[in-house]
This record gives sequence, structure tokens and C-alpha cells, in this order.
Amino acid sequence: MFPFKIALNTSTLFPFNLNVIQQIEVAEEAGFEGIELWMQDIEAYISGGGTIQEIKSALERANIEFINAITFFKWADVDAEVRKAAFEQAEKEMQLLKLLGCKYIAAPPFGNVEGTNLDEMAEYFNYIVRLGRQVGVEPILEFWGKAKKLSTLDEAHYVLDKSNISNGKMLLDPFHMYVGGSDFSGLKSLKGEEIGVFHINDYPNNPEKDELTDQDRVFPGEGALPTEEIAQLLNAIEYDGYLSLELFIEDFKGKTAAEVAKYGHNSVRKSFELL
Repeated sequence: MFPFKIALNTSTLFPFNLNVIQQIEVAEEAGFEGIELWMQDIEAYISGGGTIQEIKSALERANIEFINAITFFKWADVDAEVRKAAFEQAEKEMQLLKLLGCKYIAAPPFGNVEGTNLDEMAEYFNYIVRLGRQVGVEPILEFWGKAKKLSTLDEAHYVLDKSNISNGKMLLDPFHMYVGGSDFSGLKSLKGEEIGVFHINDYPNNPEKDELTDQDRVFPGEGALPTEEIAQLLNAIEYDGYLSLELFIEDFKGKTAAEVAKYGHNSVRKSFELL
């Protein structure tokens, strides 16, 4: 049984230097149902003469849902002027993303967040979500395992609860859970509806946790991640949304983008199949 849907985070294809149209076409060919595009790639395509309509048409032709955009605005920065600029940036980006039919936008702890306490983060997240809902794109709370603040599942759950946002959601990532010291059993404390997107990757036993970087991520099933346990936990809390493959491997040893995408799709399905 496989109760999830599978998406591709296009960071996985970065070594191939594809534009967003090509990324969408590769994802379609490999059988992905959803896609996470990076704002930098969308903006590069448009600044190069491409149009919003061309991207939207490519998504429609592929019958792929644009589930989430990856971008970086300093919504939780300790500096009020920096936050103000971040909210303006986010609003502008969400207005563009709305035209593309994008569902979510990631809100990670980007910027100088060490001096921001969790209650303040909850207040700022409330603001960014209300802003997004006015536009029609939902910000989802992401934690980073090596962030100075908002580095664990417990912290993210606290911020989500304290934000007083109805039906607020988080973006979870097993790599960040592992390097930040979050126990996977903590997923039991969540409701499936609190997860907007679940990133999928794996991590090796070596190097040590403190020395791991994004580039060390490997395909699911090829590292130490307890994929079967996580699949069972997600199913138990009734999460049936997207598992989105997000890798930052810099060299695929001669494989084509199509081969990498297909292999990645198969590895997600195989690793998270429920027995």
C-alpha cells in the first residue's frame, strides 16, 4: 500500500542546469504527481524572456501540481526593518506564485534568527500566513536542523501552536530532523493535516551528524534513515499528502536528468511502501 503522493523538489536536478520548463518535463516523464520549484529558477526564466503563462501551460500539459515554492525571505529576522523588507518580498513572490497555481511557499528560519524567541516567531508567522492567505498562497513553517533557532520539530510545533493560525502547516524534512536532533517518534504528536509537505531524502552514517551538509544527502533507502518506521508513523497520523524528493547531490556520475528523476521516483515509492 502506498497512501502518499510523490513530488520532485527541483534542487535534485540542479547539476543539469535546466530551466523551469525542462524541469517540469523531466518530472512528468518520471511520473511525479507534484513539483516544488525554486523561486530563483522561476525568476531566471522570466528575466530571460520567458513568461508566466508558459510556465503555467507547462504545468497544465504535464498535469503536475505546483505544490510548493522554495524561496528565502527573512520573515523571522531579529531586525524589524529586515522583516519589513522580507514581508514585502514574500508578498510580491506570492502574487506571482498565485498566477502559477502554487499551493504553498516555504518559510524557513532564514536570516539572523538567533535573537528571535519562539513566541516572537509565532507572531511573525501569524502575520506572514495572514498575508499569504489574502494573496491565495499558504506559507508553511520549515525548520532547519542547523539553524540558531527553529531547529527542531518541537520548536516548530510550538511556533505553529502559538501562532494561533487555524489549519497552519509545517514543512518537514528527515535530514533536518536528524541533524537537529529531533526524534522521529515525535511525528506521533502531530496530526496529518499539520504537514503541508514532507521532504524525502536519506543520510549516510558517515560523516558524523555535526559534519553532514546538504550535499551529503542520498536517495531514500541508500542511507541510515528508518524509512519504514517513518512511513508507518505518517500513515498512523493520517498524512496522505506529498513526499517530495529533495537532494543536493552535485555529481550523478554520468546519469541523465531523466534517469535521475526516474530513479528518485522509484526510490521514494519503494522506500515508503507500507507492507
